[in-house]
Amino acid sequence: MTERDDQPAETEPDYRFTLANERTFLAWIRTALGLVAGGVAVQQLVPGLATAGARTALALLCIALAAVLAAASYPRWRAVQLAMRRGAPLPRSVLLLVLAGGISVLTVFAAVLVVVG
Repeated sequence: MTERDDQPAETEPDYRFTLANERTFLAWIRTALGLVAGGVAVQQLVPGLATAGARTALALLCIALAAVLAAASYPRWRAVQLAMRRGAPLPRSVLLLVLAGGISVLTVFAAVLVVVG
């Protein structure tokens, strides 16, 4: 135990686990960047898709999901890193549910725009 009895001692995890955690963080960031690019593309490059308001809504949903992922990815990386250092179970993540749900909503919305437009 450390100086504080409520905190377990920290040890440096195997570098492969640290690098895997970093790759996961970077994957979240790449996903967020892809969503930003998709949002900008919908707004700027496909004017025939739907009305301007519908395109803007789809673009903003993409960018909002990107912001949530980007903002949550570092705290997730940090929590996993600390758990590995302490030998604790890895924390559960709501990011997977948020991403899956967000992409599902975006997909349904885009499909409706394609069919209706």
